[in-house]
Amino acid sequence: MAGKTKKTKEKSLEDILFDCRNSLRGKVEQADNRNAVMGLIFLKFAGDKFEARRKQIIEQYGDVPVFLEKPSFYLSENVFYLKETCRWSYIVKHASDNDIANIIDQAMNDIEDDNKPLKGALPQKFYTGIRVETKTIKSLIDNVNQISEERFHEKDLIGRVYEYFLQNFAIDERKEKGEFYTPKCIVDLIAELIEPFHGRIYDPCCGSGGMFVQSLKFVEAHNGNKMDISVYGQESNPGTYRLAKMNLAIRGISCDLGEKNASSFTEDLHKDLKVDYIMANPPFNLKDWRGADELTTDARWAGYGTPPVSNANYAWILHMLSKLDCENGIAGFLLANGALGSPDEYEIRKNLI
Repeated sequence: MAGKTKKTKEKSLEDILFDCRNSLRGKVEQADNRNAVMGLIFLKFAGDKFEARRKQIIEQYGDVPVFLEKPSFYLSENVFYLKETCRWSYIVKHASDNDIANIIDQAMNDIEDDNKPLKGALPQKFYTGIRVETKTIKSLIDNVNQISEERFHEKDLIGRVYEYFLQNFAIDERKEKGEFYTPKCIVDLIAELIEPFHGRIYDPCCGSGGMFVQSLKFVEAHNGNKMDISVYGQESNPGTYRLAKMNLAIRGISCDLGEKNASSFTEDLHKDLKVDYIMANPPFNLKDWRGADELTTDARWAGYGTPPVSNANYAWILHMLSKLDCENGIAGFLLANGALGSPDEYEIRKNLI
């Protein structure tokens, strides 16, 4: 009918997340696309939490700089303190600036410097390094900026957004062996089987931290106290290590993933740790996990046999066994079907039984 304008359909959360995922597609490698999106998603949620806490401080103490700019007033509520140039509002305001990549990189550096738990978590000198046009970065910022709790009234918006990206980037990168993401249904099953209500939880190949997220959700769903749980993990891939620290930090999950990324076999960062629960999805049939003459007499293999260089499946099992509390420890983990009958590990399997 003349004079009528067609009403534009409002985008759903999934539409917006898809646009974020697509912003850099074809312009950078898939891993760089993932890191660029996840880094800005972190800045957005960290900024939203900062602003919410800032409003609370104003309501309680008034608009007084000595309180508003005191990091402890934020950290005490599990909120990261952000300088003005690190806040999401500042990033959005300067999204069209020619040096926006430098602005983001500096923000990442400053946030790590001001918040000790984030050390080693955020991409450094990354956005200038991917060398994309300013308008491309602005497009990504504009898409990320549409994700807000005011617009999408979800109980766990942070969780939903992170799960979407972790799952879909895993599909994009064809990481079928769970290198940085394990399907939620598998994590749910492991949590239900071992019931990690209290004590220490460990994952020697923690990927993006999904096992820890789900263990805490399990505790809360069963009316437990998440303060009764301590989280320990290790991850060898540097990009995935940062992803895990971001994923856990933005959800307010305190963890010890070691001071850096490293192999649990050749550089165990939790050498003397004994735990109550282990949840893990190790890379299937990992080859060349040690040198031919390396770790041949390691204490973890004592009484079982040395796992072959050609396959790490039983190295993972024996490593996890070495971490379990000998009286009450319980482990739930996923391995390839072939691990049940591989002839190369027959003696280890027999000794385990």
